[in-house]
Amino acid sequence: MRIGYGEDSHRLEEGRPLYLCGLPIPSPVGALAHSDGDAALHALTDALLAAYGLGDIGLLFPDTDPRWRGERSEGFLREALRLVAERGGRLLQASLVITLDRPRLSPHREALVGNLARLLGLPEERVGLGFKTSEGLAPSHVQARAVVLLDG
Repeated sequence: MRIGYGEDSHRLEEGRPLYLCGLPIPSPVGALAHSDGDAALHALTDALLAAYGLGDIGLLFPDTDPRWRGERSEGFLREALRLVAERGGRLLQASLVITLDRPRLSPHREALVGNLARLLGLPEERVGLGFKTSEGLAPSHVQARAVVLLDG
C-alpha cells in the first residue's frame, strides 16, 4: 500500500475562470495560474506523484515552459495516473478538501464528486470531497489538499 499527499493554492483574480475538479465553477473570480489553475486536480496530481517519489507537478509541468500555458489540468492528472500505473500502482481511494471563501461550493458537490470519480476511474463512494472557508483569513485564494491510497 502507498499513501500520497499533495496540496496546491492559487490567488484569485477578478474576471478569470474558476476550475475545480475539472469543472468550470460560476464565479466572479478565478485562479491566477500558468495553467487553468485547478487547485484540486493539481493537489491530486501531486499526491499521486508523491506516492511513488516522482516529484511534483512543477517538476513535470514547469510554469516556465510555454507548452503548459493555459493547459487544462486533466492532462496533468492523466499523466500522473499513467506514471503510477506504469509502476504497477492502482488508485484505491482519494480524499480532498478545498478551501474557498466564495463562491460556495456545496451546490456543486454532486457534479464535482462525479467528475472526480470519472477522471480517477473510481466509484463515487471512494472519492471524499470536503469544503472549507478560510473564515475570512485568506479570502483571495483557493487551496486544495489531497490524500490518495494506492496498492502496488
